[in-house]
Amino acid sequence: MAIPDFQTVMLPLLQFTADGNGHSSREAIIALANTFGLNDTELQERLPSGRQTIFDNRVYWAVAHLKSAGLLKAPRRGYFHITERGRQTLASGTQRVDLKYRLSPRMC
Repeated sequence: MAIPDFQTVMLPLLQFTADGNGHSSREAIIALANTFGLNDTELQERLPSGRQTIFDNRVYWAVAHLKSAGLLKAPRRGYFHITERGRQTLASGTQRVDLKYRLSPRMC
């Protein structure tokens, strides 16, 4: 499987946090790598800068956008949990959370 883009990561990441517990970025990366069935080669692919893996980068961007949308909250660096708004989003049965969804009137 190809490494998913950050928008594809957003809903599974939100679902991962549905337990209401706080989670670290590393926990989320490991769980999502399993969700997407990524192999070791894919998980080791790096950005052109070589400073970060592609998948880690995409998970970090997904977290940032979900926080910006008010679906996740980060009480401290590298840790986050779902918000009430995030729970409502999951309860609505939405099939995809992405930038288009995030900017739609239903999110206001």
